[in-house]
Amino acid sequence: MYLLGEQPAYADRLINRLQGIPAQLLEGLAPSGAPIEIKGSNDLGSQLPEQQLFVIESGLLHALVDDRPLFYLQEGDLLGLRQGIELPQCRYRSDESIRLIPYARSDVFAHIHADQQRQELFTEYLIGQTALLSDALARLKQPEIHPTTGFQHFAVGEELIRQGDEADNVFVIIEGHAEAVVDGQKVGDVQRDEIFGAMAVFTREKRSATVVATEPCTVMMIPKDQFLSLMQSNPKIAHSLIESMARRIDLLNKEVTQLRLPMSA
Repeated sequence: MYLLGEQPAYADRLINRLQGIPAQLLEGLAPSGAPIEIKGSNDLGSQLPEQQLFVIESGLLHALVDDRPLFYLQEGDLLGLRQGIELPQCRYRSDESIRLIPYARSDVFAHIHADQQRQELFTEYLIGQTALLSDALARLKQPEIHPTTGFQHFAVGEELIRQGDEADNVFVIIEGHAEAVVDGQKVGDVQRDEIFGAMAVFTREKRSATVVATEPCTVMMIPKDQFLSLMQSNPKIAHSLIESMARRIDLLNKEVTQLRLPMSA
C-alpha cells in the first residue's frame, strides 16, 4: 500500500515495513484455490467472492473513498480485510490486469491466531494501516477538519504522555526510544514498534505514567475511539494485545520489587 501525494520519510518507512507483513502472516498456509485474474474493473470488490482474503500477486489497485483517489494497493498487499467493518465506502478500481491469490478468511485468522508472533504482526499491520489511512482521510477532507490521527515528533527530554493526563490516544513509537516514569522513578523502557498508552484507554483512567523521549522520536497516534473500534471488531487481536500488556506489567512489577529490596534490607 502507498498513499497518494507527498508523504514524510517516516511514513515511507512505515509503509515499507507493513508491506512485508502479509507474506509473513500467510507463511505455511495453502491458498484456497487457483489464482484469480481480472482484466480490469471499475469496482473489483463487487466481483470477488465473499469470505475470502486475497494477496495481490501482480497488478495495481486504485482505492477511492467518496470517489476520490486515496491510496494504491500493489503486489504483496492483502485485500478483503474491510469486510464486516463500518468504514468509509471504498471502491477498488483496476485499469490493468490484476492477479489475486485467494485464501479462506476463516483459515487465515485461525492460522494467525495459532501463533503468538503472527498475532503481534497482525496487530502491528492493522494499527499501522489504520493510522496511515486516517491521516490520509484527514488530509483529503482539509480544511473542513483537522487530523486527529497521524504522526508527531518529540525531541530528547520531551514528554510523549504525562502521568495524570486524560487518555485520549494510543501510541506506537515508529522511530526512537523512550522511558516510562512513575512519580519521578524510571519503571521501564518503551522500544521502537511498541504500543503504549493502551492500558488507560481500556480502563478509562488517567495516565499512570509519564513517557519521556530518550532519543528523538516519531510517534504514531491512534484516537481511542478508533483503537477501541479496532479491538472490538477483532477480539482475538485484543486478547493478544492484553497478553502482551500483562507480560509488560509482570516485568514492571519485578523491576519495582527490585527497587524496593534495598529499602527492606
